Amino acid sequence: MSDIEKHQEAFGLAFNSGDADAVNAMYTDDAVGMWEPGHPLRGQVRREYVTEFLAKRKPSVEATVRQQLVVGDTAMLVVEWQMEALDDNGEPESLEGVAIDVLRQGEDGYWRYVVDNPFGVSGPWTAEDEDQA
Repeated sequence: MSDIEKHQEAFGLAFNSGDADAVNAMYTDDAVGMWEPGHPLRGQVRREYVTEFLAKRKPSVEATVRQQLVVGDTAMLVVEWQMEALDDNGEPESLEGVAIDVLRQGEDGYWRYVVDNPFGVSGPWTAEDEDQA
């Protein structure tokens, strides 16, 4: 997505369609995803988590960008979101949070996640966690 103003909408469409390839294309190769507080994932492990989550949980998300700061090729978004999904037992569950995301604009003009932290300040994340990513 080359327009940062429309990035969240494009992400929601890809995510809600269950298209793991489209979702994963919205991340840099070295992006970190923090979908469970305190457990950062990157690289192939992150890509596989997205694919499995979409297939198993059948999520639907609604999100609103609350803050957006752009400096050159870097952007920080604060995003309020609500999600309906299936839990580990296949039962419906509702999730919500405030994400803090960092994106970078590539040479091709597209904005991609470098850090996707849907739970923002919920849960710890220390330098030691980064070593495990």
